[in-house]
Amino acid sequence: MIKLHSASREETVAIGEKLGKTIKKGDMIAFRGGLGAGKTAFTTGLAAGMGIRSEVCSPTFAIVNEYRGEDMNLYHFDMYRIIGEEGLESTGFFDYDFENNAAVIEWSENITEFLPKNTIWVTIEPVSENERDITIEGGVADAPDGHRYFG
Repeated sequence: MIKLHSASREETVAIGEKLGKTIKKGDMIAFRGGLGAGKTAFTTGLAAGMGIRSEVCSPTFAIVNEYRGEDMNLYHFDMYRIIGEEGLESTGFFDYDFENNAAVIEWSENITEFLPKNTIWVTIEPVSENERDITIEGGVADAPDGHRYFG
């Protein structure tokens, strides 16, 4: 588990970018955090770290945005309105090529039971208007070497 503190949106983006540089095909990142926590800012950095130059925006109304990279794509899901397997099925979630790409899930609390065991969990907790506490765990963040993300 890695605990970090961000004093600004720019720092949240920078933390996401650092994680993005380590993302591999098949990685799934699931966010925990309420409205306005900084999930899209973190994803902006994540995409940049992966070498994706597309503008990142919240997939609230689209349910999923796809950002194309050179070696892999990033699927950015918003599961705010999705409940249960039937709702998840209606999004086409199970049809995406997760094995050869990476995914970010906002409002992952709604589909926790459908996420793989090696999911990378990112919890963003607002401390003040600009400050955030960010916890990264799961995936291989808890690997014995402890150097997956920021080594």
